[in-house]
Amino acid sequence: MNIFRKIITAIRGGTREAGEAIVDANSTRIFEQEIRDSEKHIGIAKRNLTEVMAKQMQASRELSQLQASIKEHEGYAVQALNQNNETLAMEVAEKIGELEKNLADQQKSNEGYLKSADRLKELIKNSDRQLADYKRQLSMVKTTESVQKATSAITDNFTQSNSKLLNAKDSLERIKQKQAMFDDQLKAAEQLNVDNSDDSLQSKLQKAGIGAQQSSAQSILDRLKSKK
Repeated sequence: MNIFRKIITAIRGGTREAGEAIVDANSTRIFEQEIRDSEKHIGIAKRNLTEVMAKQMQASRELSQLQASIKEHEGYAVQALNQNNETLAMEVAEKIGELEKNLADQQKSNEGYLKSADRLKELIKNSDRQLADYKRQLSMVKTTESVQKATSAITDNFTQSNSKLLNAKDSLERIKQKQAMFDDQLKAAEQLNVDNSDDSLQSKLQKAGIGAQQSSAQSILDRLKSKK
């Protein structure tokens, strides 16, 4: 049973490592998609904000209407009192009480909408700022990836080119050695021809003072003087 649990644990660990490898390999794509998702949610939040602001505007109008109605009915109550019609004035006062209660409720609603709108505005503002920063970071990440890929390609090409250059250098050295060997063979053949020629032998004999020697100008002059 313990072995079975260890196998399950190993499989889970391998799955987690595989998942992390996939995430790492697609981290930029995931980050970009998360930015798009954030933009979508911010767009939804902005639409919700417009709804809240619209409700607040409506509540504000109703608030103004209630205030005007209360003021109007207060005028009616004064007129009824001026006519000594307290019964009518009491009815108007009860109406004013209802209006004031509605006014208090409407004020709470209006304040709630205002606070919600202000809070949403701040959240959206911060989110927009953060999103703009993430977009800049994404641009930098993509640029860095492009540079790294280019650098890697250049490094690989340089390594391959360096290997090819080394091969070319070896080939050049072999060609030079072959050509030098050919030149040496030519010189050896020429030397061999010189050594085997009669002229070479005659030259060696003259240097040794053997055999017929070439007459020099001095020897000819001495010979002519002796004939006088």
